[in-house]
Amino acid sequence: MKAIVCTRYGQTNEVVELRDMPVPEMRVNDVLIKVHSASLNPIDFKIQQGAMKAIMKFKFPLILGFDVSGEVVQVGAGVQNFKVGDWVFSRVASDRFGTLAEYVSVDENLLALKPNALSHDHAAALPLVSLTAWQALHTIAQVKPGQKVLIHAGAGGIGTIAIQIAKHLGAHVATTTSTPNVSLVKSLGADTVVDYKTTSFEKVLQGYDMVFETLGGDNLAKSFSVLKPGGIVVSIVGIPTADWGKKQGLPVYIQWLLSLLNIKPNQMAKRLGVRYMPFLMEPDGQQLAHIGGLAAQGILKPIIDRSYPLAQTKEALLYLQQGRATGKVIIEIGL
Repeated sequence: MKAIVCTRYGQTNEVVELRDMPVPEMRVNDVLIKVHSASLNPIDFKIQQGAMKAIMKFKFPLILGFDVSGEVVQVGAGVQNFKVGDWVFSRVASDRFGTLAEYVSVDENLLALKPNALSHDHAAALPLVSLTAWQALHTIAQVKPGQKVLIHAGAGGIGTIAIQIAKHLGAHVATTTSTPNVSLVKSLGADTVVDYKTTSFEKVLQGYDMVFETLGGDNLAKSFSVLKPGGIVVSIVGIPTADWGKKQGLPVYIQWLLSLLNIKPNQMAKRLGVRYMPFLMEPDGQQLAHIGGLAAQGILKPIIDRSYPLAQTKEALLYLQQGRATGKVIIEIGL
């Protein structure tokens, strides 16, 4: 099968190639998916550049990609909920990814049926970003109607979905974006829009219940300042917690290091009387099915910036790295 592989760690796309690779092996609870569409996420080029190697171990050549929409063409002996011919979508396992290929094997617990109302492109745009936003807003922060939520980078892949999920949960939503995207984020439901090109968000926002932090760096410290007492910053770009490291079976010294690296933001949060939670999304087929239902009803609308054929994935990765994509970048494989 044709697949996009990373041959070694490297900062440039010279380490990314289109190759012939074996069709992935199946486990007893797996389904084999003929991929119609996949989507790119920052984690794809972070893996390529080696940013994840301290907590994720890889063997090269490595097929990239975490999001998929496609057709079930084979099922394992233990599969109960899916059959050949089903259209499905998934954010595949963190240790068994590889959706930028003609076929991918996925545990059935990470799958959901693709709603008929969604194209494969739109379904592939959803899994990683929607599960991340849902777990941050609903599971961790437990956003309730009437609460105030700030979502950073509202025009990005995660931001466009997070705004819609926060509105679905009944929140007053503020977001940061650049001038050309103000109309877009308002159309998605943002109540308050801060143009970061002209205005510092921490100077105009206050009394927020939650900040969904997607940028890191100085933005984190500034985000603490807009919270009311008891509020929470949920970050997807912070250092994972020691508890996460323990669950992943990482060595004790890595768990200790994770705890050490989180001391500064934890101390800042404690001083301000707020909470801080860095997290990494967990794939979940049941949650994805619920999210797919929201999309089928028109409550969530995936935003697609550009689509590329599999052979042009290197160009697509380069475009994503530039940080200017509005919504998701799609790779079309088996349409």
